[in-house]
Amino acid sequence: MPLEFLKRRDKQPARAAAPVAEPEAIEAEDYQLRLHYLAKASEGVRLKAGPQAMRELPGMLVGLTENEIEVIEPLAIEFQEAAPAIQRPSEALQWLNAHHDHSPIARHALLVLESVGAVDLAYDTFVVSLLHGETDTSGFPEYNAIVGGVASHWDEGTGDMIVRAVVGWGGRGVRGDTDRTATKILGGLLKNVLASQYAMGLTAVERPVPAAGRGGLVCAHCGFASAHERAFYCPKCGMRLLRG
Repeated sequence: MPLEFLKRRDKQPARAAAPVAEPEAIEAEDYQLRLHYLAKASEGVRLKAGPQAMRELPGMLVGLTENEIEVIEPLAIEFQEAAPAIQRPSEALQWLNAHHDHSPIARHALLVLESVGAVDLAYDTFVVSLLHGETDTSGFPEYNAIVGGVASHWDEGTGDMIVRAVVGWGGRGVRGDTDRTATKILGGLLKNVLASQYAMGLTAVERPVPAAGRGGLVCAHCGFASAHERAFYCPKCGMRLLRG
């Protein structure tokens, strides 16, 4: 007598899965972060070359700030690729290593002004402070606080010092009255620069352009390489340039 349980059972056809109805509208969560960085810079003021003119730079902020005034020197040659761009890790790491000793106010100012191209520490000496507004509990300026001061470099043609008034602000927000306040502060800074005993008046001078890679006119003192073939003086340290 055959064993019933050993017999193969006919397989039942698989049931087709019921189609899933597509929604008429897709529900999505939106995420957004808007950062606004803004800056203003004046025309250049030509100052007679000399160490005394450089020492006057911090005094050009007196009367416009009650906060610490910091002097930020141009970047050393080992940090020449530094940039506040986290998407390029090697440049961001150089930037952090170059500026980690500065105050939160100075780092915020550099982030804003370097991001928009108002200051270039490849050759600029930057004197900076908090000029208007408040800081948060960590010491960083609020989005509507105004930072800035004066940026200077040496004229590549004459060796004179060129000083610009520079202000910036920004972050997670924007206010309409900040622009008007910044313009007023910029005017005060420019007035202080023109009041220097070494000032020779306003001047329109082309900003220096660092040479890409090797070659060009190279400063034997600080290593700065200029892309301007007719340059005679280093915009970073004021020394005579040598052909590389």
